[in-house]
Amino acid sequence: MTDNRDDNRIIQRSNSSPSDKYIEDNEKPVTLTSITTPTAFDWESDKRRSKPFDDGTISFFWRAHTITCLVIALSYLFYVAILEQPSEDSTYNTKRGLLACAGFFLVFGMTQTPDGVFVRPHPALWRLVLCFSVLYEIVLIYILFQTVDNARQLLKNIDPSLGVPLPDKDYGGSCRIYDWENPEDPFHYFKDKMDFFVLSHFFGWWLKTLIVRDYWLCMVTSIGFEILEYSLEHQLPNFSECWWDHWILDALICNGGGIYIGMKTCEYLKMKPYNWRGMWTIPTARGKIMRVLGQFTPHDWLEFDWRPTASLKRWLAMLLITCFLFLVELGTFYLKFILWIPPPHFLCLIRLFFFLLAGGVAMREVFEYLDNRECKKFGRQSWVLTAIIVTEVLIVLKFDWNTVTKPLPFHIVLVWTAIAVGIVLWTIYQFWFKRFILWGQRKNLQVMKKDK
Repeated sequence: MTDNRDDNRIIQRSNSSPSDKYIEDNEKPVTLTSITTPTAFDWESDKRRSKPFDDGTISFFWRAHTITCLVIALSYLFYVAILEQPSEDSTYNTKRGLLACAGFFLVFGMTQTPDGVFVRPHPALWRLVLCFSVLYEIVLIYILFQTVDNARQLLKNIDPSLGVPLPDKDYGGSCRIYDWENPEDPFHYFKDKMDFFVLSHFFGWWLKTLIVRDYWLCMVTSIGFEILEYSLEHQLPNFSECWWDHWILDALICNGGGIYIGMKTCEYLKMKPYNWRGMWTIPTARGKIMRVLGQFTPHDWLEFDWRPTASLKRWLAMLLITCFLFLVELGTFYLKFILWIPPPHFLCLIRLFFFLLAGGVAMREVFEYLDNRECKKFGRQSWVLTAIIVTEVLIVLKFDWNTVTKPLPFHIVLVWTAIAVGIVLWTIYQFWFKRFILWGQRKNLQVMKKDK
């Protein structure tokens, strides 16, 4: 997607800060309310370019087909009520009834809720993701009102193998890479730490980079989470890893490699030309096949220029986004630890896949909310996802308060205190001292020179 930043760039003087408007000599001095931050993206131009077109294929494929979906849903209910032999198993009937209710809610959402910011491969997919988000939040709220034992037993209705304590694997132990005492298999320590999660780290960060679309934010989140693992290993044994597992295998190779490949993918999608044509305007069979495959690629691509230091609002928003990214990552470990869900279980994979889809939409909505002055409403998916993350945190706090309140080691307290003080001092310097005190001094010097 082309970024016409020159069309709405704010004229600046050479002696003014980057976020200050051009101010005439006789105007009042700059205040917090008089500063306007230029947008990173030309939203008005994009709105003009995104006019819908229809060559005959869109009118059918992109239609919601509300009546068709209603007939199919009612036909299934008719079959259950009239033709199906009823079962006397109350547990079986309860499960089927709940699934039918959830399915009807999802069908309603797919056909009746408004379209979101993504349209590929079909808007109905992203409407389904939004409704699944609401359904997941409802389930989380129900779990929040249970006890921890009841919540664990509830999961047995999904998988009977759940509901039993699971030993956590300790990734620490011996940190030697080469074992001289075992000549037959000297790399057994290293092999023991190479598991499913190595590939999941790499591909996970690749996809997360496509969501965040920013080197700075991805690297801060990656390194910050490794520090969080150091800080919380006294609470969860799973966080106890060797130094080379933290910084070489995770941060450098898996996370760093995934971020690099992800940003290269973003650059490719940014430079790629997007000239879509309807199916029936393509003359060759090969062209039609490529057009069908292209339906599963982005319709266009928006580069996220977060500009965290452009204004205090953006800086605080970036800090909040970073904290929420940390909470999503930590929730993966704490929820499976508290609810006794093994790491490779399909529930963990479904949650991960859901956060990738919903997170992509939410991050796009948040970026537009911060950058587009015409956007005055927080996005639907962002709203629901925020509620989900906070509810997961509340479940962890309620179900295992003793674990999450274990005192931090003194050296960890010192590290996080230094980080917090550094952030506060830098914020004061960047958004108060530098922008108003130093700018005012430069302005006074300019006036004095002009008077002379």
